[in-house]
Amino acid sequence: MKHRIIFAILMSFTLSLIMSAWVTYVNIGTHPDFVGIWMHAWLLAWPAAGIIAFISGPFIHKLAHRIAEKI
Repeated sequence: MKHRIIFAILMSFTLSLIMSAWVTYVNIGTHPDFVGIWMHAWLLAWPAAGIIAFISGPFIHKLAHRIAEKI
């Protein structure tokens, strides 16, 4: 369980940080306050991403394993 929690935290941190940067850039471009807007978006996204990663992680892991076996 400890591994699952740490994995969810790290994966959600990484994905939400990168995705929020990308979506912020696509929406506003190189705005003078880009970093502030991005950090606000990231702070809203990370908790949601963490919960989603924790809940869906075991299912996604099993699905990936099944797909890999068939390839």
